[in-house]
Amino acid sequence: MPHNASRYLAEGPRVGIRHFTYEDGAEFTARTRESRDLHRPWLFPPDTVQAYTAYAGRLIEDPSKAGFLVCEKGDGAIAGFININNIVQGGFQSGTLGYGAFAHAAGRGLMREGLDLVVRYAFGPMRLHRLEINVQPRNAASIALARGCGFRLEGFSPKMLFVDGAWRDHERWALTVEMITPARRH
Repeated sequence: MPHNASRYLAEGPRVGIRHFTYEDGAEFTARTRESRDLHRPWLFPPDTVQAYTAYAGRLIEDPSKAGFLVCEKGDGAIAGFININNIVQGGFQSGTLGYGAFAHAAGRGLMREGLDLVVRYAFGPMRLHRLEINVQPRNAASIALARGCGFRLEGFSPKMLFVDGAWRDHERWALTVEMITPARRH
């Protein structure tokens, strides 16, 4: 489904980021179903419109969350998604990132560009100071994305998150506003 570029919160050479809408359900869930082999066992995004509506509703309505769709410029196809969860204001100014690429976009650098845009948006208009990513140690693609976007490995948390029926170990990656260059902030 084509999307108007004016809806983008930020744009790079190949992608733009925008917030989730309820109207994205059909495309998002179709992309999820096409991407099952890519996502499993790391990620389980909604694959029905009903599940998407509940998922998107939390991202749209809960102020402690912000959801972004990474869309290809030109046709506006959804390439992936990046969510900031557990947003805390005040003295912490922090959020935790979760993300996933869709199969048609995997390996093309679109999520790297999208994550850079989300980082700039989080450290700019959202006024956050710190972003964290928690990744299962065997998820090489996710670790490569975190590392490629300048996140640093800060630690290891055994049995941190319940994923796919079990408590899973995670590496903790983080980035603070001071770690990015002024050119990347704008």
